[in-house]
Amino acid sequence: MSAPVFGHVGTARPGDLFESRLELSLHRQHRPRQAGICATQKEGAESIVLSDKYEDDEVYEDYILYTGHGGRNQESGKQVADQTLTDSNLGLARSEATGRPVRVYRKVRTDTKTSAFRYEGLFRVTSHQYAVGKSGFGVFRFRLEPMLSSASVGLAPLKKPYIVPDLFHGPEPIVNEAAPRYEATTSRLIRDTAITREVKSLYRYRCQVCDAQLQGPTGLYAEAAHIRPLGAPHHGPDILANVLCFCPNHHVLFDLGSFAIANDMTLLGLSGHLHYKPQHQVGSEFLAYQRQHIYLQASTKASSLSPEE
Repeated sequence: MSAPVFGHVGTARPGDLFESRLELSLHRQHRPRQAGICATQKEGAESIVLSDKYEDDEVYEDYILYTGHGGRNQESGKQVADQTLTDSNLGLARSEATGRPVRVYRKVRTDTKTSAFRYEGLFRVTSHQYAVGKSGFGVFRFRLEPMLSSASVGLAPLKKPYIVPDLFHGPEPIVNEAAPRYEATTSRLIRDTAITREVKSLYRYRCQVCDAQLQGPTGLYAEAAHIRPLGAPHHGPDILANVLCFCPNHHVLFDLGSFAIANDMTLLGLSGHLHYKPQHQVGSEFLAYQRQHIYLQASTKASSLSPEE
């Protein structure tokens, strides 16, 4: 098997149509002829294919919530069992850690009422969540955001990272040609820098896990980590009870689910306790959310979800 390709394949660009999964495979755009995710646990995901029949997928103008693999009835697309963090799901989680781009394709209906697969462009996996899906089973949901530039693969930047947003909504959009690329703006969460300054000042820029205090050429440096992340699918609040002061290493590990924090401030997945000050009332509900939906230790979510603590 040839080495995986992370980025555009050949001359294909967003808006290009492919007649079938077979054509996608033969052109090495999306190599599997049935599976929706092409990934390895070691290197991450190369590509995914979106199908409207999967009930927990959500596609918006500036991001996609993509449901992982496993536990799904192949005929109806509904979940009949919990998903686990193995195989291609672990590959998508690996892509979050590496930042490598993922090609995204979507099944569409053409003006001749036949189906085709449209290349939506390059996306990055920016976060993940483990939650109860619409059918009552645990599913992994990965947030994918479009890359704003193709400069990393030697191409001129695209004005629009993927296709006309209206075509994402509703059943089987109709297309008759590659959609135009155009300028667009998207809304972004604005973080309250007063909150981040407060938590850093409170701990004098020391990491609450390792107690490291980093000194750079412009002064002390630390990062504010939201326990329940901001933005979809988590929708955490930007308040002091939901923020911790971490060094960059422990911030990344926490966001990736490598460790969690018990209500008594014991670290889970790491040894030791979280350093905290009495005036910093860390929200136990946010710690419980991170343990339930983001922490990937123990059985890698193989068992059923229990009610949130």
